[in-house]
Amino acid sequence: MRLNKYYLEIAVFLCGAVVMIFELVGSRVLAPYVGTSTFVWTNLIGVILGSLSLGYWWGGKIADRQATRQRFSLIIFLAALAIILMILVKDVLLKSLSNWELNIEFVAFLSALILFSPASIILGFISPYAVKLKINNLNTSGATVGNLYALSTIGSIFGTFLAGYYLIPRFGTTRLLIIIAVVLIFLAISVSIKRLFKTKVAALFFLGILLVLQMIVKESQAARGFIDVDTEYSRVFIYPGIDYKTKKPILNLKTDPLGTQSGMFLENDTELAFLYTKYYHLAEYFKADFEKTLIIGGAGYVFPRHFLKRYPSATIDVVEIDPQLTTLAKKYFRLVDDPRLKIYHADGRVFLNKNQAKYDVIFGDAFQGILTVPYQLTTKEAIAKMYSSLNEGGVAIVNIVSAIEGSAGEFLRAEYATYKSIFPQVYLFPAQDMSGSRRQNIILVALKSSQTPDFKSNDSEISQFLSHLWIKTVVEDKPILTDDLAPVDYYARKML
Repeated sequence: MRLNKYYLEIAVFLCGAVVMIFELVGSRVLAPYVGTSTFVWTNLIGVILGSLSLGYWWGGKIADRQATRQRFSLIIFLAALAIILMILVKDVLLKSLSNWELNIEFVAFLSALILFSPASIILGFISPYAVKLKINNLNTSGATVGNLYALSTIGSIFGTFLAGYYLIPRFGTTRLLIIIAVVLIFLAISVSIKRLFKTKVAALFFLGILLVLQMIVKESQAARGFIDVDTEYSRVFIYPGIDYKTKKPILNLKTDPLGTQSGMFLENDTELAFLYTKYYHLAEYFKADFEKTLIIGGAGYVFPRHFLKRYPSATIDVVEIDPQLTTLAKKYFRLVDDPRLKIYHADGRVFLNKNQAKYDVIFGDAFQGILTVPYQLTTKEAIAKMYSSLNEGGVAIVNIVSAIEGSAGEFLRAEYATYKSIFPQVYLFPAQDMSGSRRQNIILVALKSSQTPDFKSNDSEISQFLSHLWIKTVVEDKPILTDDLAPVDYYARKML
């Protein structure tokens, strides 16, 4: 009976939680098709906030005309139906939009508008409608409004932490959307049992079938080697394929629509599948006596495993921000414990800030999406930390996806200038070809040494890599990146 007395407060709190869970899971819905850049988040947050604002205005007008408990129940139920509709159309719509020749930011905006706006508008109805139902005395109307909006905000805070720390990593994208739709339907029933009771029960039954079908599809995909996992940091796809160059069977790991983060040949699992990772062997030339190394970015751990086999007297520390990627690497990419391999689950910058160890070589292979290095690893302050973590004569070998010349090379030129502000010598090696205008893997080599190399080697493989030295002038037209200003996403946008 007491719960019935506070049904408005409960509804406002739960719907506030649903709004934030819906927004956070929205990034996982969009990620496989448009990525997770700042521009994608900007579109998603902007659309949802705009939709909620429209809902507040519209809901207030509806409430002023007639506010009843039964209609309040109907509004909550309609929000659940909007989420159900979104679940049914999201993959078809996103696949279709991603195939159009449109700017990716516009695709992100259009996707967010179509998929997230209807439910967000209806969820916006709830707070002003609850206020209308709750106000009994104009002398206390301010306190009533304040209490309900505070409850909504507290619900949003609760939903944010619940989604980020628990729900998304454990239930994934589609299942979580089904769960919040179920919660809304149960809430609608509890607010008013009589209003559309059979319809609400039918919707719950449909969601139950949808949940079972989703689980069957996921199990079927897993049986065929297609893995779709939500971690605390990203949505991860693992799937088999055929390498287009060698025609060998390969297992891929992907977190971004524009490229693949890791690839492992199934027949020879320590052979490097990606050309750019072979350029890390330049460490043999620039620091021939290396023993202790560090790589920032683990993903499928293909290179660390290859490194351990190729260099039996060396050690490698791996900094990987996502513990679940390490778990997936052990399950699918044949990663095993090794005394010469230490794994640190931390943000690369945080690790560098706290690091007291000294390394002969630091490899950089951390990405936020396929094009952008996390901005906190690109700045002068981060590179200074990297410099101080190297022994004298040490080398940093960093993978960057960029062009060198033109607007598509702006990030590379800014990063090159930033490394040059710290390291005595900095060199570039385009991995694919010597076209400065092509977006490709660029290997940046920074030496903690003033001794100029001759770029000659008797090893044919190393000699081939050295032949890709960029000898043209790198135009210094971009400012150094700093913690205060590092527009990495802005530069990356120009590469698309």
